[in-house]
Amino acid sequence: MAVDAERMPKLLHGLDAGEHSSEVAVLATCNRTEVYLIAERFHGTYDEVRDFFADLTYLPPEHFADNLYVHYDEAAVRHLFEVVAGLDSAVPGEHEIHGQVRSAWELAMAEGTARRGLNLLFRHAVEVGKRARSETRIGHGITSVSQASVLLAADHLGSLHDRSVMVVGAGSVGRAVASFLADAGVGSLVVANRSLDSAEALVEQTRLRAPETVARAVGLDAVTDELVGCDVVISATDAPDPVIDLHSVASTLDRRTSPLLVVDVAMPRDVDPRVALLEGVDLLDMDSVAAFTEASKAERAREVVAVQAIVDEEIARFEAAASAREVAPVIGSLHDLAEQLRAAELDRFGAKLAGLDPADREVVEALTRGLVAKLLHGPSVRLKDAAGTAQGDRLADSIRDLFDLP
Repeated sequence: MAVDAERMPKLLHGLDAGEHSSEVAVLATCNRTEVYLIAERFHGTYDEVRDFFADLTYLPPEHFADNLYVHYDEAAVRHLFEVVAGLDSAVPGEHEIHGQVRSAWELAMAEGTARRGLNLLFRHAVEVGKRARSETRIGHGITSVSQASVLLAADHLGSLHDRSVMVVGAGSVGRAVASFLADAGVGSLVVANRSLDSAEALVEQTRLRAPETVARAVGLDAVTDELVGCDVVISATDAPDPVIDLHSVASTLDRRTSPLLVVDVAMPRDVDPRVALLEGVDLLDMDSVAAFTEASKAERAREVVAVQAIVDEEIARFEAAASAREVAPVIGSLHDLAEQLRAAELDRFGAKLAGLDPADREVVEALTRGLVAKLLHGPSVRLKDAAGTAQGDRLADSIRDLFDLP
């Protein structure tokens, strides 16, 4: 279900063109692929998203439909808020997810598929993520997949100090992995990436961070040769297919003098799972990362209650803001209609009022405006106070029907 970043704009527009939805954003990370929509009809929208995944995977819906999870209304808002707060991550409290949610929103805005409704939701979600990390300790300890992968490798080998490590991928996770490796004091670092320029840029950053580390860049076509001389490989590309296959690893084993540790934190996987069957190779993946972080969850688990309280508070704030947004057009349309009627009546009596001097004319204007304002004050206040409730919905519908408002 992973979505290639290059395909994302086209997929966003494909979902946005659906008959039953009016806005869409897609959050695709190493742990999740989620579609957020403003839906006009629930079942119709669900079918469209299900078909989206069928097209994406070339699988019939019955092969995966049971594994989809669906949230709507408040539950959907809660889910996003918990995701951005780090409560729904393989590493609770991770930092990356906050930026990933923001990036998903920014892309949807840039493509024009996130508009008024989703902009309100995601803007609020980003603030929830900030509060969770600034007001609690949920972000302390192991807080990212990249950090966990490095600590996992160090735990497996005893230490990474003076070890030779290859990082495959120079994207956001690869860059974070490289920074943690530099702090761990690795002896040498090879960055392999499809774009050599990106790999070289990351190498330069590593040299500035850890001048004692010997760092260099290579292309993906050099990965097999580099496997011979490294102790650890941490792979984190966004490639749709494995970049390290069984043959590549097997062909290097007779030239190695020590075991090889491979940590695969990509989604979909970068490393052929059969590599784990090779003697002299230890392959760790996202499940291994999640298991490793279990031990460090105790401290952050104590913060979950505090973060959950923030989520609850922010859901209430969001619903109030969303409800106010819903009634505001009704109130605005009602006042616009009243003003049009007031102006039309003054025009109708224009001949009879023509003899008034400017001061008297202003009195008439003020009098009619005052009458309209007083008549609409009560209904407007009641509608605002009832916003977000069943009564508020009934009042808004009644006003639309009574005054033929859009």
